[in-house]
Amino acid sequence: MSDCLVVAAIDLGTTFSTWGFSFKHDYESEPTKITAKQWTGLQSTVSLKGPTSILINPDGQTIDSFGFDAEDKYAELVEKGQHNDWYFFKRFKMTLYDEKGIQEDFTIQDATGKHLMAMTVFRLSIEYLKDDLIDMSKTQVLDGNLTEKDIQWVLTVPAIWGDTAKQFMREAAENAGIENERLIIALEPEAASIYCRLVPTKRNQDSLGKLPSGGKYMILDAGGGTIDITVHETTQNNGLKEIYKASGGDYGGTMVDRAFEEFISEILGGDVMEMLKEDEVNTYHDLLRNFEVKKRITKKDTQVIMYIPSFLINVPEKERDKYFENKISQTGYDENKVSVTRDKLKLHADVIKEFYQRSLDSITHHLASLFQKPELIDCDTLLMVGGYSESPLLQRRIKDTFPNMKLVVPSDAGLAVLKGAVIYGHNPAVIAQRVCKYTYGIGKSHISGPNCRHPPSKKTCVNGVERCNDIFFAHVHAGDVIKVGGECKAHQFWPVEPSQTEMTFPIYCTKERYPELVTDPGCIKLGSVTIPMLDTTGGCSRSVYLSFLFGGTEIEVKAKDPREGTVSKMKFSFRG
Repeated sequence: MSDCLVVAAIDLGTTFSTWGFSFKHDYESEPTKITAKQWTGLQSTVSLKGPTSILINPDGQTIDSFGFDAEDKYAELVEKGQHNDWYFFKRFKMTLYDEKGIQEDFTIQDATGKHLMAMTVFRLSIEYLKDDLIDMSKTQVLDGNLTEKDIQWVLTVPAIWGDTAKQFMREAAENAGIENERLIIALEPEAASIYCRLVPTKRNQDSLGKLPSGGKYMILDAGGGTIDITVHETTQNNGLKEIYKASGGDYGGTMVDRAFEEFISEILGGDVMEMLKEDEVNTYHDLLRNFEVKKRITKKDTQVIMYIPSFLINVPEKERDKYFENKISQTGYDENKVSVTRDKLKLHADVIKEFYQRSLDSITHHLASLFQKPELIDCDTLLMVGGYSESPLLQRRIKDTFPNMKLVVPSDAGLAVLKGAVIYGHNPAVIAQRVCKYTYGIGKSHISGPNCRHPPSKKTCVNGVERCNDIFFAHVHAGDVIKVGGECKAHQFWPVEPSQTEMTFPIYCTKERYPELVTDPGCIKLGSVTIPMLDTTGGCSRSVYLSFLFGGTEIEVKAKDPREGTVSKMKFSFRG
């Protein structure tokens, strides 16, 4: 249980971001009493989240604005022709979704094609949300004397992300001024699950907390970029166990957005859309914001009406309808499906469903494959969270495809991850076990023998002894159940050279349950851990015991020197 005065969570999403916090005394009396930021959005309306957009000054190092303010300010700069030296990034989180791992020094491209270090973009975004949260939380302290030492921070990440992406986010948060010791990484579907067990839902008035011990349910976190899925089982002490490894893919709500943009490009012409993005940024943002609203309310048989700025069409107003009729007919749609009257584009429900088709097909196909797993045979409840889960079309498709599943949708599905992250920060022990997504281990060498099956290219001679290199020595295997707070079996290792003053262990992971070599396809080097052994007395008879710790959502390595009796724990660096 956290002993900090405040637990604060930052939800940096693909499409939208926000923050929330709660005081310890409020959590103890009412866990769901959480303060979340209120954003001022389109036409001065209040929004629960702000767009993940950041405007960085021409120096490339300092932030000008974030969210709606960043989009509006950038649009003004474009209108004045003053934007070329500025850096504007939107929906950049998906750059970290890479199963092959990421490098700390990679760059991302802004709206005008300029590149900036990804670490800078993420650091400044987290720093903005952090500072904004602190300013608000101080207003709720009577003497206003709240320091960062009083805050336990929680940063949310998708469960399907790799370890290097999680490490990247941790380092970005540290660079943003959050102390490493005061930062917890929370997995998004886990956080949502924790929250939804405490609150009633709009589809059944009992919370998930009423499930008996041993009850299973699947969490579908449908966000802008990713679909993140995990499965929990309740425990006797009101905790949660993960019973199947996290899975998902990059077929979230932005896939629908891309289909919509491609359609508009067909109607208006690709050159017009490019002009809109480059020269009429405010109009472009308004178009996407309006479509975002339509996404959340569009039902199976609902016609959608979209506003199209008349200045986009370089033809006289009296000829505009005829112009659109010709353009629409060229795309294959008849006037009953797509029509334009003045500046209004009317879309039949069948056309809207086409925007969702690829995303919905991918989601239901993935769910169907999961429900065939032996561990999930008796799982009959599906919890839907995330902003995309608010879409009636997504809900209806899942209900139609899996009619026997009990569908649970909280009234604030878009904030479930954020609020759950705050609760998790107060009590991380609520998660009792997880299932390993990967096989984790180290790269090592061993003495070669006559029956060695490894290729000759892996063999070298050291001090007259032939050794095989690049052996994958697994400490934990994909699919293994790991108790949170537990430690894997420690293994003993010896130096190769008698004069070695340190031992370096490269850390690898793979989806394969029983890998052989660290150079096998699909093997990813996460980083390395170096352990000093300054006392060379004993030469190659010296040893170190190495074990992996799975106390939270990230991996730690523990090394023990039996001669000195010293124990050290470390999170490995992904630079190595």
